[in-house]
This record gives sequence, C-alpha cells and structure tokens, in this order.
Amino acid sequence: MSVTGEQHATHLLIRLENTVSFTSADELKKLLLEGLASGKTLQLDLERAEEIDVTVMQLLWAAEREAARAGLGLVSRVSEAAAAAAREAGFERFPGAAVQE
Repeated sequence: MSVTGEQHATHLLIRLENTVSFTSADELKKLLLEGLASGKTLQLDLERAEEIDVTVMQLLWAAEREAARAGLGLVSRVSEAAAAAAREAGFERFPGAAVQE
C-alpha cells in the first residue's frame, strides 16, 4: 500500500511510499481528515515517495492550509524527488518542498 497511517499519543503519522497517485487519494483524504479532526499534529513522511501526482499534492497542500487555520502543527519529511515534482507543478508552498539554501 502506498499510503499508511499510524496513530500516536501526540500525532498522526501518514506515510506515503513509492508511487502515490489519484488511486490513493481516497485513503489519503480519509487519513488527513481523521488527523485534522483529532486535533493532533500531522506528520507526513514522504521520504520513500518516488512519484506523487497533482491530486495528492492538492490534498497535502489543502491539509497544510487547514492545519494552519486550526492551529495544528504539520511536519513533513519529503524525498527530493517528491519535492522537485511539487516545485515543477507550481506547489512552491507544498509541505517540505521549499528549496533549501
């Protein structure tokens, strides 16, 4: 499975691996909504993501905005491949995709 979630006392860890596309969007959306509703910090682990499509990027971008609006933390670890894909798609503010200087 390319999307998994783990509940912890203080956060929900959502891990995306391999190719994450629109076929994974329903499961990802469910986990993101669950995490936002819990009031816990969301941790996104995309370090093993080899490819992410624009549908998934939109969900993650929206989750980041919603977490900020709700005053929740959102922490992400992103592979360079996923960060580059997000930047190329115009998601400069994608969680973890900012260019490191």
